[in-house]
Amino acid sequence: MKPNSPPQPPTSQDRALLRNTLLKLTAAQKILCVVVIIGVALIWYDLLNRMVAFGRGIDYEGLHALGVQAVAFMKQYNPFFWWAVVALCTLIIAYFLHGFVKATQRRVRAKLVGEDTIASLSAQLSEAAREVLRWSWQDRREPITVGDLQRAHAEMRSGRYAKITLARRHAALLEAAPLDTAP
Repeated sequence: MKPNSPPQPPTSQDRALLRNTLLKLTAAQKILCVVVIIGVALIWYDLLNRMVAFGRGIDYEGLHALGVQAVAFMKQYNPFFWWAVVALCTLIIAYFLHGFVKATQRRVRAKLVGEDTIASLSAQLSEAAREVLRWSWQDRREPITVGDLQRAHAEMRSGRYAKITLARRHAALLEAAPLDTAP
């Protein structure tokens, strides 16, 4: 074995440790989102049933002044109208729920990670995993955030350590290249 062999890429233990740390840091946000979505879905299901039942109960007999064909037309297409209203309201609710989930994700990504968590990670992660974490932590003037840890985890899965070592070898080759002295 070579005495100066490069460290091995991050292991599955590194990824599992980072994944478990992220799960602990984001568990409250995930539980909140699930509870809100389930609550809204249950309330909306009750309301949509009431809305469709209301639509079924509408009586158009008082509108004979519009004509028999108009009343027959309204009776025929009444269920479709109310289901279209339900579908439109469902899309609007889904849009707002999506916005809520994205906002909570942004908030948790910006959350600062405690010093004890970073100390635990730095003691347990391999050198290669720490290198990927250092690469993911872009603004060294700011503390590490949950978003930095999420990015490091994603980069570990995508082989970032191999790219970092390749970039270092490229830089070394470019530095070692002879200077061109021709005019």
